[in-house]
Amino acid sequence: MELGHLIAFNAALLLAILSPGPSLLFLTRQTLTYGRRAGIMTALGLGTMAALWTLAALLGLQTLFILFPWAYMIMKFAGAAYLIWIAIQMWRHARDPLPQDAPQRADRRAFIAGFLVNVANPKSVFFAAAVIVVIFPATLTPADKGLIFLNHLLVEFVLQPVLAIVLSTAAVRTRYAALKPHIDRIAGSVLGLLGLRLLIDRT
Repeated sequence: MELGHLIAFNAALLLAILSPGPSLLFLTRQTLTYGRRAGIMTALGLGTMAALWTLAALLGLQTLFILFPWAYMIMKFAGAAYLIWIAIQMWRHARDPLPQDAPQRADRRAFIAGFLVNVANPKSVFFAAAVIVVIFPATLTPADKGLIFLNHLLVEFVLQPVLAIVLSTAAVRTRYAALKPHIDRIAGSVLGLLGLRLLIDRT
């Protein structure tokens, strides 16, 4: 494995983190609703599970899912249900006013919430496996795999909290407060559709 492989991998991670998927939507709402600290802890939860999906791919979990499709189906249905539940909660509370002072959510609760959002998409292990196969050589040593995992964890632990800090600024929060019903319903719809897509996807 060469430095160029890690650079290419980190570029792919950057695009994945910034893409408007469940992780970014959830991080945005957590930060704007519960404040910067909760946003950072949510970011760390998201990042931890994302890196663990990469580690799982490196260890061949996608092969296990192929050999035992029922295990994948259980995880997929549970994940879809969780995303749909979040979507329903966002719709239900879309018109709730944003508190003037963001209530502080317990660090552990925020971390677990972020962690579970990324657990909710077991297809991530297949995405990670595809990226690894395309970027890295086939002859990865255990040390290489450990380095890839730690590199992913470091990238997540830097970029995700930075996003939370940016989202927690007064200007962003003010704009969000003004458009909260619309933003929450759009975000809730996207999360709900992603959950439904995961639920009915036959691949």
